[in-house]
Amino acid sequence: MERDTFTTPMNASRSGGLSLRSTATKRDSLAAELERDPQLSTAKRQQRAQVFTSSMAHANLERQLVAAQTLKLELETKLREKDLQVERLERDRRWFADREKQEREEKERERTEHEEEKAKADGDLRTLRNTLSTLREEHADLVDAHSSLSRNTAQTIASQKTQITTLTHRASLLEEELAQTRGAAEERSRTIETLQDQFDELSSAQSRFARKGAEEESMNVVREELHRQATYLRSLESTNAKLTSELNMLRERHASVEVLKEEKRGLERKVTLMEQLREKAVKLEAELEAARRERQMWATNAAEASTPSKTPVSVTRNLAELRLTHARLLEEHGATAATLRRREAEIADLEKREEEARQQVATLESDVRALKDKVGRREDRAVLAEREVGFLQALVASFTAEEANEEHAVVDDAKAQRVHQLESLLQEYKDANLQLTQEIDALGGDAASLGHGRTRQELSAEVEQEQQQRLELQKSLEAAAAETKQHLDKIEELEQSLFELGGEIGAGRHVPPGVRILSLKDNPEQQWVDLRQAAMDRLKGENEALMKRLKELEQSGASASSGTGSGEELVPRESWELVNREKTELEDVVKQKEKRLLRLKQVYVSKGAEFRDAIASILGVKLAFFPNGQVRVTSIYDLCASFVFQPRSKSEGATMQLVAQGEGGPQDLPDLMHYWIEKEQCIPGFMASVTLECYENSKRSGGGNSL
Repeated sequence: MERDTFTTPMNASRSGGLSLRSTATKRDSLAAELERDPQLSTAKRQQRAQVFTSSMAHANLERQLVAAQTLKLELETKLREKDLQVERLERDRRWFADREKQEREEKERERTEHEEEKAKADGDLRTLRNTLSTLREEHADLVDAHSSLSRNTAQTIASQKTQITTLTHRASLLEEELAQTRGAAEERSRTIETLQDQFDELSSAQSRFARKGAEEESMNVVREELHRQATYLRSLESTNAKLTSELNMLRERHASVEVLKEEKRGLERKVTLMEQLREKAVKLEAELEAARRERQMWATNAAEASTPSKTPVSVTRNLAELRLTHARLLEEHGATAATLRRREAEIADLEKREEEARQQVATLESDVRALKDKVGRREDRAVLAEREVGFLQALVASFTAEEANEEHAVVDDAKAQRVHQLESLLQEYKDANLQLTQEIDALGGDAASLGHGRTRQELSAEVEQEQQQRLELQKSLEAAAAETKQHLDKIEELEQSLFELGGEIGAGRHVPPGVRILSLKDNPEQQWVDLRQAAMDRLKGENEALMKRLKELEQSGASASSGTGSGEELVPRESWELVNREKTELEDVVKQKEKRLLRLKQVYVSKGAEFRDAIASILGVKLAFFPNGQVRVTSIYDLCASFVFQPRSKSEGATMQLVAQGEGGPQDLPDLMHYWIEKEQCIPGFMASVTLECYENSKRSGGGNSL
């Protein structure tokens, strides 16, 4: 509504008031005059009616003026509120502008830093690609070298297994031959004992022959022959002693063979350990290959990025983590390669030692063959001795027969025949001894030599040297086993570290070596850590107080009687302070929430009032909402024209239904309700029609400018 349409008829009211007072004072005279003049009285009545009408209009105008002034005050109040709101919005706008400027500068700085980091990352990526290509070539070379070494090692292991099988077979044969040699030596010992008994018998017979005094010359020959036989028996005894010493030496050699078997088993264990190390190296190479494939995938993803600015920070972080993992894997690969080379050197050393042991076995086999030849010679000698014993037995029998006969002529012929036989037998012995001497000379010396021109002292020294070497090899084997165990423990530690680092990297808590992470002193993480530490400290203090209280109760032994005391004695002060602090915090939280709810209610009330005022100004109706869901609609042009609506079920057409109405409203309200609500089911059309009718009625009655 416009302010120019209102005027202030103050003078008119004053003049009207004066006329009324003058009319009241002169009522008697005027009444007399009016009675006398009817036309004058009619004019006076019309004048009074006009004065009354003008006074009513003046009162109406005053009421409108008061309403306008009230509306003006309300509008000024709203204007001040709007100014305050505009000022607040302007302040917020300036703050947002400053924030936007700061964010723009920060984004520009971050973009510059991101471009620099991206350029640096691109350079690092190119360097890593070059390094990756170099490492691939080196890895290919290492793979080729490893494959060749694996093939050579497999071939060496196969040949060693074959040689070990052969040596085992040879050792079993040597054991069998040694057993046979022992049996033959025992049999020869028994034969020598039998010959010794026979010799004793012959000696007793010879003594008897000497007592009888017959055939002194032939008996001298027999004595010489017997003396020669005794000398031969003594040589047999010395030979038996030599064979016994050789048997002992063979037993020592057999012990050396057992040592070689033990070394062979140790070599097999080392080969098994090398197989395990090789499997470990294969696993590490597989992990290295997996890491390389993952790095290639990340490099491919980084290369396929559309613009430089689209590279995410996670890719850069993952690239750095992969770079560190790659360096660590390179170090582990170098350590594994060094361990592999060291193991290969140990294998070569063991192969060399095995070759030396094989040579020793060959030497022992040649010695065994020489001993077999010597045993054969001794068997030949034993056969000759048996033949000689048989001859001597026949000779003794003939002597006995000659003693029984007294025919000297026959005895002389027999003696001549026996002498001839003895001479022939002596010649055979000489030939046999000559043949044996030639065989010994052909073997390389006297009977004390054992083949290859080496004496027993040399062989004993060699055996002692071999034993020392065996002890050294055993010590080196134990050292290698300890070192292998250390390396295995180190490999397990590296695997555990790799697993833990994988978890740390996956969780984002890994800090690479040589990298320092800077953070603000008061950051969210530090606050969270401080809160956790404070909570832990409180819990520790409370726990200590409770434990102390429990100890006091246990010492006092008054668990039941303590219930009669005050409750403060049962609860530690730390627990009470903690509960009180939590209570205070909860009360503060409740107060803050209540304050927020009160503010929200005030905001809702103010916004609801603004909403209702806006609807009243725009649609011309006032709204009132009730808790049961009903809505009361009142026209501002006719306060008696009110209608109450409530929601209805969704199965019906309209969403609202009319449940009550006021006393006022237009005259054709039933027709409007029948048409708009019952027939058209359009509540907005009904309210628009009612508002229009009420506005027209208000305008006709003179209150159209009430807005």
